[in-house]
Amino acid sequence: MSRSFSPLADLPRARYTGVVRIATRKSALALWQATWVRERLAALGVATELVPLDTQGDRTQEAGTPFRLMPGQGFFTKAVQDAVLEGRADVAVHSHKDLPSARLAGLELAAVTEREDPRDVLLVRPGAARPESAALPLVEGAVVGTSAARRQAQLRHLRPDVRVAELRGNVPTRVRALREGRYDAVVLAAAGLARLALDLSDLTVYPLDPKRFVPAPAQGALALEIRRGDAELAALLTELHAPDAYQTVAAERGLMGMLQGGCQLALGAYAALQGGELELTAWYEGERVTVKHRSAEGAAYLAFDALGRPAPARAAAKEP
Repeated sequence: MSRSFSPLADLPRARYTGVVRIATRKSALALWQATWVRERLAALGVATELVPLDTQGDRTQEAGTPFRLMPGQGFFTKAVQDAVLEGRADVAVHSHKDLPSARLAGLELAAVTEREDPRDVLLVRPGAARPESAALPLVEGAVVGTSAARRQAQLRHLRPDVRVAELRGNVPTRVRALREGRYDAVVLAAAGLARLALDLSDLTVYPLDPKRFVPAPAQGALALEIRRGDAELAALLTELHAPDAYQTVAAERGLMGMLQGGCQLALGAYAALQGGELELTAWYEGERVTVKHRSAEGAAYLAFDALGRPAPARAAAKEP
């Protein structure tokens, strides 16, 4: 899996006075993402510093508490957002898929970056792969690790024989758990694996078709949030904004917003630009639909309609 990012030298120069403080989680992947933003800004001649923070999600991962037992949303984002709101940082860098559908008052989305591979990847330990399986390349009764409600639901739908088990921790921790034999396979985001450049040579790597095993809305994209009204910083961050990625993410998250859900909603949504139209594939409660429309809003509405307009109360009940 190769990175799709353009060289730093391709960015135009921007003028900005002062130091941009970048709020981020402390995980290896989050720090990679924040450092990537930092390098892009450095290429524009802008001074930066990182502001690493602990989040509720990070703390509960260490405690082993399943997300479904936790109330609320924004486990991995609120502490980072609060740092910006309170003036301890200037921009928050998020994995876009972690952001709740409701915008936090006082903040605005300044940029959506170029998108990495949005697919999920199945990592399989030696001896547990069955390539001839049409649904998922796993031996019968395999134990598959993931904590995401969306992944758990799609795994059970595609392969009722597999046993889905909770898997917590950051990306290296999850890969280590697989190597230690606690699982036969784990499902992870392709983007995180690519960004961390982990050595997976001892494992079988299966990228999953995003129209069959539908990824999380906005998976692979970064979201940059700033305080509302910070015009100078907003202008600077437009240099990192990727309009095509923004359109696909807007369609996927538009559907998520209609369901009034967050990152633990069992919803898959994958949009791609094709011939001037957005093709949006969505999976929810065992139903998969594909629609096309010229606009992100239109694609989201058509998908919502094709799914039978699920009641928001049903979606909200799935929140952790």
